[in-house]
Amino acid sequence: MNTLTQSAASEARKVDLLLAHYGESHRNPRNEVIHFVAIPLIMLSLLGLLSSLHPWVAYAFVGASMAYYARLSAAFLLAMALLSAIGLLLVYAMGDRVLVISAAIFVLAWIAQFVGHRIEGRKPSFFEDLQYLWVGPLFVLSHLFRRLGWRW
Repeated sequence: MNTLTQSAASEARKVDLLLAHYGESHRNPRNEVIHFVAIPLIMLSLLGLLSSLHPWVAYAFVGASMAYYARLSAAFLLAMALLSAIGLLLVYAMGDRVLVISAAIFVLAWIAQFVGHRIEGRKPSFFEDLQYLWVGPLFVLSHLFRRLGWRW
């Protein structure tokens, strides 16, 4: 790596580097659309599955996720806090069927994700590093933020 490239890389924020790396395996438009639908569904289903164990398990997961996002970007932290709160309300609305509904959504959304990666011809980023499971939602948000002209 030359000096100019090293300097630019050292100035780039961690969140931008993570999003750039994640984006490398999400360039196919069909795979992107699949991810834009499946990632929010996986987030919702994960909250439902954790909540079915005990609501505090879901709250603890959200809290740990917010700590991770706080280290990356205030804008993403606020957006993810809002989306997590909405997700928890939707989980609550599922009532006694939260486990069945969440399990079905989880399985179907992950199948869709793997179909998307088959189309893309690249393996999911989280196979390299599990933190990309938390970067996926930011990838979706980054596209929304760009459309709205917002900077993270």
